[in-house]
Order: sequence, then C-alpha cells, then structure tokens
Amino acid sequence: MLFDFANILVFILMGIGFVFFTLVFVWIVSPRKPNQNKSSTYECGEHILGPVMVQFNIRFYVIALIYIICAVEIAVLFPWAVVYKLLGWVGFIEMFVFVLMLLIGLAYLWYHGDLDWVKPDNKDSSD
Repeated sequence: MLFDFANILVFILMGIGFVFFTLVFVWIVSPRKPNQNKSSTYECGEHILGPVMVQFNIRFYVIALIYIICAVEIAVLFPWAVVYKLLGWVGFIEMFVFVLMLLIGLAYLWYHGDLDWVKPDNKDSSD
C-alpha cells in the first residue's frame, strides 16, 4: 500500500521538477534585449491610441458568460440525446431539471434586462 503512495509522490515530484527545470532553462537560454517596442502594449496589430487602461463595458462579460452557458448546455445535451433511449425516464427527468434551471436563469437575465445591449436611461422624462 505504501508503494502506491510512493508512486504518486514520485509522479508529483517529477512534475514539479520538470516545470522548475523548464522555467530555469528558458530563463538561462532566452535573450534579454529590452527596448521601447517590446515594452509597449500590443493588441492584435493595432497601435494603442490613448491610455492603456480603458473602461471596459461589463455587457461584453455578461454576453460571454451567456455564451459559455449555452455552449455547456450543448456539450451536455448532445451526448444525452445520443444515449437517451438507454437512460429512460430517469435520464429524461434529470435533463428536464437541468434545462429548467437554465431556463430560469435565462428568465432572470431577461427580467433584469441583462440581455438588452442598449439599456434605457432611468431618468424621469417629465423634467
């Protein structure tokens, strides 16, 4: 039994050693010639105009999270659909609950207006 734990310990130590060796080797071998172009911000071939730290619209993040949720849903639903007949009613009920939770989340986002790209101002128009 201790031999099994020794195998795991050796595997972990070899992994740590490999990472450490690789980082040290790259640090020793890599050229170091800093200049202004290497220190500048680079974004997809576009030169930066203005300050580097720009306020980021949070809606991009929300839309990305919604996309990830939909991608995970597809990644779960496709294998389930392939073996649907083998799972029977239990598999159907489990997937129904899964999809129901996603629909409740979608309804929550829709209700709070997080799916609207341009949000209306909450200012009173009677001014």
